Amino acid sequence: MHITVICVGKIKEKFFTAAVEEYKKRLSRYCRLDIVEVVDEKTPDKASPVLEEQIRRKEGERILRNVREDAYKITLEIAGEMPDSEELSGKLEKLGITGISHIQFIIGGSLGLSGEVLAVSDYRLSFSRMTFPHQLMRVILLEQLYRSYRIMKGEPYHK
Repeated sequence: MHITVICVGKIKEKFFTAAVEEYKKRLSRYCRLDIVEVVDEKTPDKASPVLEEQIRRKEGERILRNVREDAYKITLEIAGEMPDSEELSGKLEKLGITGISHIQFIIGGSLGLSGEVLAVSDYRLSFSRMTFPHQLMRVILLEQLYRSYRIMKGEPYHK
């Protein structure tokens, strides 16, 4: 399986970078993983709704340049489905069994995803109704992918 994580912005904190690198190493036993970072837009304090929408669209255009038509696209969004770890593992396993060989996970910036990006989503995934920094969300996603593969293989980890 080929997994691509498309995300807005770079990771700035060393502890997040270290966690991402650790999970990339762990996941290399199970899948091919690519992380694509697109440039984020600066959002001024108290930005108007119109400016916020313009920012989401600009970031969305950058995301869409990296989206592959032949990939199964999963957007991370608060309003998405909230499977538990076993259910997520089962979904990923089922996608592989049905012939899906490339999954793209899409993480938006601080303002979320544009309507254009949401429109190409095959599955909307939420880890919580809470809001997380998008840098931390990358770590959480990679940890859950690792956990999913361990569950699929019947290996201990998911307790």
